[in-house]
Amino acid sequence: MTRKKIAILGGGNIGISIAEGLIKNDFIAPGYITVTRRKKRLIEHLTDKGIVVTDNNVEAVRNADIVITAVQPKQLSDLLIEIKNHLDPEHHILASVVTGVSIQEIKDVIGADVPIFRVMPNTAIAIQESMTCIATNNGNEPDTQIIEDIFNRLGKTVIVEEDLMASSTVLGACGIAYSLRFIRAASQGGIEIGFDSDVAQLIAAQTVKGAASLLLEHSNHPEEEIDKVTTPRGCTIAGLNEMEHQGFSSALIKGVITSFKRISNITE
Repeated sequence: MTRKKIAILGGGNIGISIAEGLIKNDFIAPGYITVTRRKKRLIEHLTDKGIVVTDNNVEAVRNADIVITAVQPKQLSDLLIEIKNHLDPEHHILASVVTGVSIQEIKDVIGADVPIFRVMPNTAIAIQESMTCIATNNGNEPDTQIIEDIFNRLGKTVIVEEDLMASSTVLGACGIAYSLRFIRAASQGGIEIGFDSDVAQLIAAQTVKGAASLLLEHSNHPEEEIDKVTTPRGCTIAGLNEMEHQGFSSALIKGVITSFKRISNITE
């Protein structure tokens, strides 16, 4: 259990998920986490779990070692201006889970040479199953390890170059929606072949979870696991080939690239 104190500035869905996930996994004592929100009443329920809540960002920063900004992109600049004089390069680590705001843009506002990390989780952070990408250009190894330790309690992490953060958003964050659309389509197919909708969804969702777990546990290439369930003239290979004839893999790849082009245009 860490002795570092964490301030989460922005008690929205992601901020709350981070706080609740860390105490659920016994990473930190509840009293060592402070969550802020302008409308404090919306996060008062966190006090039932021992988490400190306040509407005072400056107070939260002063009492913290690690500061996580979790506000909307349009709110970040004002927040950074509010706290910048209270950030100590010798004491604080700053992590931003705000989409589309670069490390340099953050540094331009705060000025001080505080270690800055960009962190891109996905919505599965709500159940501690996020795929989180982390980038920094001035965080040292111990600082990086601290940020990894935090978000490894909320899923899995990978360190990437900052110029891959848009790609990380597409593959990791948009990827949740891609995966859910596959499950939905598989469920509809299940209904076509005789299952009630709730049973079809359960089978499809658990099957996808199992498939992902095979790759994560064994570190095999997907085709290696596919080969284990395809037999000559069998139903699996017949179905896979029909999907490929209909452009399954091509459509998914094109979707990923289209999302990347869109996010690149937005962030330019």
